[in-house]
Amino acid sequence: MFDVGVNLTSKKFLKDREKVVQRARAVGVTGMVIISCTLSDSRQAIMLAKEGENYFWCTVGVHPNYANTWSQKVGVDMRPLIYEPCVVAIGECGLDFHRSFATKKKQIDAFQAQIELAVELSVPLFLHCRNAHKCLMSILKPWLPHLPSVFLHCFTGTQVELEVYIEHGIFIGVTGWICDVYRGRDLRQLISLIPSDLLLIETDAPWLLPMGMDLAPPSKRNEPCFLPHIIQTVAILRGDDMIELSKKITLNAHKLFHLI
Repeated sequence: MFDVGVNLTSKKFLKDREKVVQRARAVGVTGMVIISCTLSDSRQAIMLAKEGENYFWCTVGVHPNYANTWSQKVGVDMRPLIYEPCVVAIGECGLDFHRSFATKKKQIDAFQAQIELAVELSVPLFLHCRNAHKCLMSILKPWLPHLPSVFLHCFTGTQVELEVYIEHGIFIGVTGWICDVYRGRDLRQLISLIPSDLLLIETDAPWLLPMGMDLAPPSKRNEPCFLPHIIQTVAILRGDDMIELSKKITLNAHKLFHLI
């Protein structure tokens, strides 16, 4: 099992990060990608990734919620970080018109700059999109032929949006959102439409604690060790064998991030 999206730099893991990783290893999580949201976050993610070579990898980038921090200097400072062997993608970048912590212009400028950097350095793109599908695709589409691979983190969109991503060979990330029979209802209905070679499963820990677990933590904090519960839910909804699905998503992760 491979968790392609963990916010391991979060303060929620500050006191027991090592135990969190131990629990993940104990349930069979064979690797994880540490997500970055800011420049300082990126530096910390690299430091953490270096502590577990061939188990941790990370992204480098600026999340749309932090697009106000983007500047030409940030782009310049980010560039050398991308050359670190543990860095496998630029992101989490994209657009978020749901919360709009930054203006649309700021978000678009930061997104465009990070796409250009990914193209220039031939690095996969790790996307965030919320209530911004049409705008995101209008910006991204011309660059797709020049990007080595693209991953859409935490998909919760519509069938029409999903079909667009599939058409363009974009990898789709599914989180514990799918375990919620109410909020995740639409996603549960769409999960069987995702081609097996484009499907990835992630926890987005410490966020998006999966519903329906027998031993849910009192803290409500999500952890990578809950990845098997998400995979089991996806397998049931798709009619897949859980073990075979686990193997497939691991292969997909290796392919997406060029780990093989």
